[in-house]
Amino acid sequence: QVQLVESGGGLVQAGGSLRLSCAASGRTFRNYHMGWFRQAPGKEREFVAAVTRSGDSTRYADSVKGRFTISRDIAKNTVYLQMNSLKPEDTAVYFCAADYVKMGPGIDDYWGQGTQVTVSS
Repeated sequence: QVQLVESGGGLVQAGGSLRLSCAASGRTFRNYHMGWFRQAPGKEREFVAAVTRSGDSTRYADSVKGRFTISRDIAKNTVYLQMNSLKPEDTAVYFCAADYVKMGPGIDDYWGQGTQVTVSS
């Protein structure tokens, strides 16, 4: 089992920044690819970003490329999502996820509870 706890969400004005954190516990963090997903009201959950277990490769949704950065700190068992130039359409609940095999949009073994991000115009 892997337990994931997100933090860092909140209310921010358009153009602002937030950094989300996802603290992992349980099985060895370094063995898992990690990802961020989001779900806006009335919409399906969508892929945002992912990072390989080693941290040497990342992948992003087109909608966030150039604005969001995913990273991981293996020593701290934590993955981050730095979000810059936020837009109202980024408003959603953001979820952290982990997967032993799959990388990218297919990550789905373990999920956190989510953290709300609201971007005001």
